[in-house]
Amino acid sequence: MSQAPETRSITLPEGHRWRAYWVCVAVAALTILDLSKVNVGLPAIEDAFGAGSTELQLIVAGYVLTFGLTLVPAGRIGDQRSRKTLFIVGLSLFTLTSLAAALAPNVTVLLIARLLQGVAAGIQMPQVLGIIQELFTGKERGKAFGLFGATIGLATAFGPTLGGLMIAIGGPADGWRGIFWMNVPLALAAIALAIWLLPETRHPSTKPLSLDPVGLALFGLTVISLMWPFLFTTGAPTDNPARWWVLVVFVLAITAFIAWERRYAASGKHPLVPLGLFGVSSFRNGTALASVYFAAMPSMFLLTTLYLQHGLGLEAVFAGMVGIGFALMSAVGSWVGGTLVNRIGRPLVVWGLVLLLIGIGLLVLFAIITAPEVTPWAMAGAMVIGGAGGGLVVSPNQTLTLMDIPVKQGGLAGSVGQLGQRIGTAIGTAVTLSLFYSTIFRESDGKPDLTVYHHAYGIAMLAVAVLVALAFAISVADLGSRRRKRSALSGEQAAAG
Repeated sequence: MSQAPETRSITLPEGHRWRAYWVCVAVAALTILDLSKVNVGLPAIEDAFGAGSTELQLIVAGYVLTFGLTLVPAGRIGDQRSRKTLFIVGLSLFTLTSLAAALAPNVTVLLIARLLQGVAAGIQMPQVLGIIQELFTGKERGKAFGLFGATIGLATAFGPTLGGLMIAIGGPADGWRGIFWMNVPLALAAIALAIWLLPETRHPSTKPLSLDPVGLALFGLTVISLMWPFLFTTGAPTDNPARWWVLVVFVLAITAFIAWERRYAASGKHPLVPLGLFGVSSFRNGTALASVYFAAMPSMFLLTTLYLQHGLGLEAVFAGMVGIGFALMSAVGSWVGGTLVNRIGRPLVVWGLVLLLIGIGLLVLFAIITAPEVTPWAMAGAMVIGGAGGGLVVSPNQTLTLMDIPVKQGGLAGSVGQLGQRIGTAIGTAVTLSLFYSTIFRESDGKPDLTVYHHAYGIAMLAVAVLVALAFAISVADLGSRRRKRSALSGEQAAAG
């Protein structure tokens, strides 16, 4: 297993470094929280504005789209300029767009606010990863990413509970507004702490900013054309099948993007995405694994919440609470994984994915075979097992993915990885939701019973299990690659001796 390079470039007292770190982690959690807590508010938003399935899908997936579009250019700018400045800019925009969403008079304004909120999240998230890369190295970095993964796991799993609590407090008509209102004081506090505690990561530069505008345009076209048909996939019979032709544009756009980036790099300039990053097997495999994993996990939470709310008639706050066990065990698993990753390596992730697959299987089994009054409790138990596995995936994989990436590319590499996760989330959510709703449309006349919801949940969760199994296959392949490299290195050293 390769050793983490000594890349820490920010010299701060120990206490100050960790205080700066927790500011970064808190903002990352707030960003990810907005992905999961809005899901539980969709039925309330639908009732408040009479929103259709496409509009509801865009409220969730539109945030992911603009988040993903902004990540790479923001990471590139952060690597060249001040990450602290971009961090504060993104957080300020996030505050304003959260306020706009909370006050939205109609679904159109809410959708626009969500799109801009995604831009804000995309500006700040690469700076978080870049700053953590610069603050820590070696075993200390593993610990930092372990705590990071634990916090992100808590944010993802507690999101539905917080969203449901806001609806319970604010009432069925306007409770969903509290989901966005809560961001405002939290973000304002984070801005003050960021100004006070975050270190400057760059000296002032007089060099012009290098952004690769042609590459940026092709990159935007590539991401939009890939995500577009999935954004408009709801599972309803009215979905337009012509949307899939947009994937032809994606194939052309990504081909042109790769060709341009290679030509741009060959000319001695700095491309938007250094394709050499993907020549680093640890980064390539870790990014692919995380992308597939994040296609599965948000979908699992969303499907479970929908099943509990619509199928069993649970109130939003109680449906969200089913995932608390996942959150707590994920936090513990992430901390343990971050502590052990430099000693054990990729096998931690393999074991974590096995546990997660067991948890997913139990979720579906308990949903179908238990009595309705017992089902939420049984599913909460399955979530505990899944959470233990999930915690061993996220933070160790983050450490392993960035292990061989130099700090000067930390923000960009982190943002490329985050882009894969956001695209995975959008596609996974669209695919699983379409399976869920298309089953309901196919098997009922608009009044589905519990049996129909059993079928819908089971079929959609099968897709989640397939995605996790794919992540497992990638982790096993990466494990084999690392072992072969170690064997080859040992052979070379023995020959030299």
